Amino acid sequence: MSAYTEMNQEALQSEYARVSREYAELKARGLKLNMARGKPSKQQLDLVSDMFDLMQKPEDYVSDGIDVRNYGELAGLPAARRMFADILGCRPEQVFVGGNASLQLMYDTISKAYTHGLLRSPRPWCREEKVKWLCPAPGYDRHFKVTESFGFELITIAMTPDGPDMDAVEAAVADPAVKGIWCVPKYSNPDGIIYSQETIRRLAALKPAAPDFTIMWDNAYCIHEFEGEYVEFPDMLAVCAQAGNPDMVFEFASTSKVTLPGAGVSCFACSEENLAYMEKLLGVQIISFDKVNQQRHVLYLKDKAHTLELMKKHAAILGPKFRCVVDALDREIAPLGIANWSRPKGGYFISLNAMTGTAKRALELCKEAGVTMTGDGATFPYGKDPADSNIRIAPSLPPVEELEQAIAVLCVCLKLAALEKLLA
Repeated sequence: MSAYTEMNQEALQSEYARVSREYAELKARGLKLNMARGKPSKQQLDLVSDMFDLMQKPEDYVSDGIDVRNYGELAGLPAARRMFADILGCRPEQVFVGGNASLQLMYDTISKAYTHGLLRSPRPWCREEKVKWLCPAPGYDRHFKVTESFGFELITIAMTPDGPDMDAVEAAVADPAVKGIWCVPKYSNPDGIIYSQETIRRLAALKPAAPDFTIMWDNAYCIHEFEGEYVEFPDMLAVCAQAGNPDMVFEFASTSKVTLPGAGVSCFACSEENLAYMEKLLGVQIISFDKVNQQRHVLYLKDKAHTLELMKKHAAILGPKFRCVVDALDREIAPLGIANWSRPKGGYFISLNAMTGTAKRALELCKEAGVTMTGDGATFPYGKDPADSNIRIAPSLPPVEELEQAIAVLCVCLKLAALEKLLA
């Protein structure tokens, strides 16, 4: 195969005719395949559904002398706080355990900042003339929508192989209107990047003009390797404290892709001073989250070591799916020179950069052929990818045999979109 950019018009026309026939054949199959979001597969959910066999005896509902069925323990069961602290590498006193969704805790943190201000805020953010927020991109669409929903001005920060462009971040925080940054520090969504030690150090050592500048540290994939051994990762709370910024970071995590997304447990971790402040605000809103489910997770996951053993079973399911996608791209797309893609060893996504100006068209073609992908532009603030290039691939949900069909469709659509652009 020759690279498309090296072909003359006649060769391009011939290739366009061939690929168009291939696309018509795929479209005629009437496929209905979904790779839109990073959902665990049925096989993964079945792997952990035995957790509902727990808690059969009255004593199973008692944790550290606390009846988990009753009111109380706003910050979560002490045992659940210890479990998350073990996984994240922080201290139990810094952990608040919530319901099934870390996104809810993230939204709540931004909402509390907006209505009441954070610990270091001179005033609630709703009384600021303007609030700006840093968004490393490609990034997580739900993060961007949270801050957009409060009317913040979203500022795109380019992602590098080491994490966010720290020169751009350091320049941006000189503006007192810049109140925070979204971060997915390990196996970032969607690039699969692990932030470098230098990036982490520079983030922790920031000297923002805003006294309440906040790092929203979404450590969603902290134990989510699917290839190779577990990668140790710094405790950002400790790194920030050492840099003289103990109150600058809120860390988030959940068991959504460890146990059950619809019935997991989430947490945030922060300085003890931040936690005391947040508890006062949250105590008006809720008496406690679901402690029965917290106890179920404590009994099932036990600790970090035991949880990592479970994650190896997830890896055995996920690894072949990611290899299926990368192998197909290497075989079908790499020789053509029309795209490049990430090769993550953990997380839930593959980030593909198509030929500039072709991502939207490729995704339209996919949809017409029965394959649903994450929408174009979703990985950028306001849903606008300036290069019309990035495509987020989520291989986790379909079985491998369906995934093979879906990625075959994507490859043909990438070719067709590139050929249309080159022939235009």
